Amino acid sequence: MLIREIIWVALGAIRANALRSFLTTLGIIIGVSAVIAMVALGEGAQRNVEEQIARMGTNVLTIRADQRRFGGVSTADTEDLRVEDAEALRSESGGLLTISPELSSRVQLAYLRWNSNNQVRGVWPEYFGMYNLNIEHGEIFDQGHVQGRRRVVVLGFGVPEALGTPAALLVGKTIQVRGQPFEVLGVLEEKGAAGFNRPDDEVFIPTSTAQYRVFGGRRRLSSIFAQVSSTDAMDAAYGEIDRILRREHRIRPGENVDFRIRNSSDLVETFNATTQTFTLLLAGIAGISLIVGGIGIMNIMLVSVTERTREIGVRKALGATRRAILFQFLIEALVLCVMGGLLGVLAGFGGAEVLTRTQGWETVVSPEVVVGAVLFSAAIGLFFGIWPAQRAAKLDPIDALRYE
Repeated sequence: MLIREIIWVALGAIRANALRSFLTTLGIIIGVSAVIAMVALGEGAQRNVEEQIARMGTNVLTIRADQRRFGGVSTADTEDLRVEDAEALRSESGGLLTISPELSSRVQLAYLRWNSNNQVRGVWPEYFGMYNLNIEHGEIFDQGHVQGRRRVVVLGFGVPEALGTPAALLVGKTIQVRGQPFEVLGVLEEKGAAGFNRPDDEVFIPTSTAQYRVFGGRRRLSSIFAQVSSTDAMDAAYGEIDRILRREHRIRPGENVDFRIRNSSDLVETFNATTQTFTLLLAGIAGISLIVGGIGIMNIMLVSVTERTREIGVRKALGATRRAILFQFLIEALVLCVMGGLLGVLAGFGGAEVLTRTQGWETVVSPEVVVGAVLFSAAIGLFFGIWPAQRAAKLDPIDALRYE
């Protein structure tokens, strides 16, 4: 029997039972679509976080207080980071580092009859340059405002709307920050999410003002940000920060430090590793549907062999070889799975698009995943179609012709 004729007969058998064939491939369709949708969701989340942290700048280091540890056990109380530490880093790093200390907390804002609860960050003017926060209306504060502990504030892009006033009209006005009057110096351009921060919803005041006028004399910093000119200078920056803070905190060489230095690229790597783990887990769970679908294919092919026993006997009596019968049933199983895989790809694309449109989640469908899903579904068809095909090929033609 010619190859073309074998393929034509196999496709004819599938068309003759179109509904049963579709129901048989449903497990493959669900499995492939679930794998594509889950991987697309994981890839989208990974890209989204990479873009957000790129906005923060991969050349910014974050320094936070930590506890001294020995053998995994805390040996001393947490040492506070203070403005003096930031000043030492700025003055003694030889221009290598751009520094801004930070205090942050959520406070109540008020203007006329409007109120809003927002994150307030006490920073130095350098903070705006570190995170590419550009002014849209007005201006940012300077070191003179910091030294004078002035009650001035720069608002994120979305804050004026929360206070019921257009941004341009709010510049120069006085708002209440935790019940104290502050002059609005400027409003920032829209930034969007930047890592774990949302500058559009935040307000910024001088660090000294935050310490002594808003947070009641609080000296402990939330963190210190240090920016280097390029990622090539990261190693030198780590060394300088470690050297200066060890001296400021009186930590001897060889002793464990009481601070942590983190790079935003470290956050990217950590998040990507976590995302990949969950993506693989979800894709693995979805892949179980492919196995179940393959079992369904094998089951229906066994039923098909039983139903077509006399047909197999006739074909063998007319000269069809075992290889031709085997090939025919393998083609049927393969076509069922590949069709299911292709329909699953379309359903996966549709599912990813639905998630994007309804939930606002970013999804990225990778061509490699699509090709891999279709090839895996074809492999499922071959694997689970071998036994039914061999059973059909081994039928004795005389017994097959006598089958009722």
